[in-house]
Amino acid sequence: MPDLSAIVKAYDIRGVVGEQLDAATVRDIGAALARLLSGEGATTVVVGHDMRDSSPGLAAAFAEGVTGQGLDVVNIGLASTDMLYFASGRLDVPGAMFTASHNPARYNGIKLCRAGAAPIGQDTGLAQIRAAVEDGVPPGTAAPGTVTEQDMLTDYAAHLRSLVDLSGLRPLTVVVDSGNGMGGYTVPEVFGPLPLQVVPLYFELDGTFPNHEANPLDPANLVDLQKNVVAVGADLGLAFDGDADRCFVVDERGEPVSPSAITALVAVRELARARANGETDAAVIHNLITSRAVPEIVTENGGRPVRTRVGHSFIKQTMAETGAVFGGEHSAHYYFRDFWRADSGMLAALHVLAALGEQDGPLSALMADYSRYAASGEINSTVQDQGGRVAAVRERYAGRDGVEFDELDGLTVRLPDGSWFNLRASNTEPLLRLNVEAADVDAVAALRDDVLGVVRA
Repeated sequence: MPDLSAIVKAYDIRGVVGEQLDAATVRDIGAALARLLSGEGATTVVVGHDMRDSSPGLAAAFAEGVTGQGLDVVNIGLASTDMLYFASGRLDVPGAMFTASHNPARYNGIKLCRAGAAPIGQDTGLAQIRAAVEDGVPPGTAAPGTVTEQDMLTDYAAHLRSLVDLSGLRPLTVVVDSGNGMGGYTVPEVFGPLPLQVVPLYFELDGTFPNHEANPLDPANLVDLQKNVVAVGADLGLAFDGDADRCFVVDERGEPVSPSAITALVAVRELARARANGETDAAVIHNLITSRAVPEIVTENGGRPVRTRVGHSFIKQTMAETGAVFGGEHSAHYYFRDFWRADSGMLAALHVLAALGEQDGPLSALMADYSRYAASGEINSTVQDQGGRVAAVRERYAGRDGVEFDELDGLTVRLPDGSWFNLRASNTEPLLRLNVEAADVDAVAALRDDVLGVVRA
């Protein structure tokens, strides 16, 4: 049996196919999930998969494990991760999505959720599933379940469009880079009825990712999109990751738009929608790496900003506790209360299109109102003694007047001039991750270099 400790992560299961993840292991995981969920009253699990060569086979093995324990499976076939969340919400059943998101072709994995797209993470079921597989899952005693197939694409697309006011959308030209991932499957259906001229890049479903990694967080993977936006004179560009749950935006100049600015834009729109429905003081979640412009703009628009740790399980939990209408992360994950508190890059993209299309100016001018500060982006440093280096950084700033610290997630240091940085350890690698924000690029560079001087000493 593969080493489950290497593949059961904080939020999902992920590993190299054939070495860490195989059909037998996945079958056992399906059986363990079924036993866990049947104890909670579940009778059905919905299963979807991405375009990787290994995904259909692994999804089928998982279904065998589930049905062997007496639960039924609804197979929706090819899907983006947010389509699987839609299916879990619409059908009100637990779900399993086979994808390794932006990881290279040799990887695959499983994202699990309870009914209504409620996340299953390390503390909410994954640890139990891992223990059950390691101990050996007993054979099912009930009659085997059945597998039925159901196409959810059309209903998914219509539901997303129903959540955004697209009535004022003027004709726009948009370049979309799907990176040979699931956006090539979902974008035509979602955008089809809209007044958009879509210029497709790499819409062919190909889990070998022949053109570039399906990871728009890496600037190298945005280059083709940026060039094409400028070349065709498009109004904007959109880039999706492999399972199309994250969306990155490029303006008409080919310049990337910060996910923090997108968070602020969507927050303003969702707050306005809440007010129109009689809801005041609605909460908006932002993780602690997003720009401080986000809580400022939320407050200015009558909302209540709520700061949380990095990671979708924390975002979704806090959304449930606060009833927040929306949540955003610096990594371009966007969460919507009306989408079962799940994340959908496609829904965020529709908000950007609607906001741009209901006025006449370019996207760069529209987003200028939401981009107030300069940021470093995430900078990784390989460090063996993570705790020691963080302590050294804290000591460097501890004696300065007006400096504030908090340790909600790693170490956040706020300076009197409004600049700040966060230094957090990776959960899986010997890395420290640094994010810096300040008034301008020179101030960011100075603060960045000062912190890295200690981290990398």
